[in-house]
Amino acid sequence: MDSLTKRQEKILEALINEYVKTAEPVSSKLLAKKREFDICPATIRNELQELTDKGYIYQPHTSAGRAPTTKAYRFFVDRVFNIEHDLSFETFFDMFNEIEERTRDEFKYIEEVSKNLASETSNLILTYLEGRDFVLKEGWEDILQNPEFLEKSFLDKFIQEVEYLEKNIKKIAAESNSEINVYIGNENPIMKSDGFSLIVTKGVFPNNEKGVVVMLGPSRTGYERNISLLKSLIKSLE
Repeated sequence: MDSLTKRQEKILEALINEYVKTAEPVSSKLLAKKREFDICPATIRNELQELTDKGYIYQPHTSAGRAPTTKAYRFFVDRVFNIEHDLSFETFFDMFNEIEERTRDEFKYIEEVSKNLASETSNLILTYLEGRDFVLKEGWEDILQNPEFLEKSFLDKFIQEVEYLEKNIKKIAAESNSEINVYIGNENPIMKSDGFSLIVTKGVFPNNEKGVVVMLGPSRTGYERNISLLKSLIKSLE
């Protein structure tokens, strides 16, 4: 992967965060206005061009702003994994413990966990219970709030991917472990379409109910928050 200067890393991270939040291409003027860089907009423009040349961002032909590529998201995710716990970890950890304390039935617990993951991430959550050979899907209303789904073609592809995941969930479960695996866009060996992110982890729920949690959403997703959620879930299950 092309090496980046510290300044380029800072600009790229700011651009990714802004794009994830707004789903709109990010301009140098916006970065200069909303972020605390000790450089002028012209210098930011030059750095954005460098990042474009290195394949981290691209410029949609209808916009003066830039958007992240799969390469940029991978850079961001790798940095997130190097953070032991972010500020939200303890909050999420307490949330999952509270669900377990008030939910005695293991299936109700798994259902509540899946619903909370969906609402906190605006992703679709597929939870596969190996012993029951059952897939629980939560978050249709949450996922459809993402602006990508205003395009019918994106929605059609997404539905196809959900069907494909369900058909291959046993294989995914067999190949998964307790680590958090993140697949982004065209680097995804499981799915057939570009434009999506897939985050997978395996765990043992209460009453020794083994399962796999699959988090599916657009490539433009809150990776830092999503990974923190799954880290806290894994910790609560230990």
